[in-house]
Amino acid sequence: MLKIYVDADACPVRDEVVKVAKRHELMTYMVSDGGIRPFPEKLIKLVVVAPGEDAADDWIFEKIGPGDILITSDILLADRCIKNGAVALKPSGDVLEEKNIGSVVASRNLMAGLREAGETRGGPRPFTKKDRSRFTNSLESLVCQAK
Repeated sequence: MLKIYVDADACPVRDEVVKVAKRHELMTYMVSDGGIRPFPEKLIKLVVVAPGEDAADDWIFEKIGPGDILITSDILLADRCIKNGAVALKPSGDVLEEKNIGSVVASRNLMAGLREAGETRGGPRPFTKKDRSRFTNSLESLVCQAK
């Protein structure tokens, strides 16, 4: 059965995930190292991992399976989970899958190198209502395709 895994630390679309998961009655795991309120829904499980770099990522990677959906901004986690047969969705609504993850990882690595060299500054653009809507539509489409 299709499951949704959310890299929940700093995830701006948790509420949208919950709405879609409830509508389709999908087991959803919000994985974090703390600081997130529990959800009163039986299908939404809050998983609190020990603090530590990549602890949430490692938990998700060990559990996620073929056909499952990962919600994350972490490109390297997405890459790992896609290799397990999952599909990843960024909060912006961009779908990451086997056919495009290689170029996304390469772009991520290039930008990291430029930041380290001081060639570029700043982070991602502000998250907008349009991004939120695009995310919800993309998640809904992925769930319908998987069903």
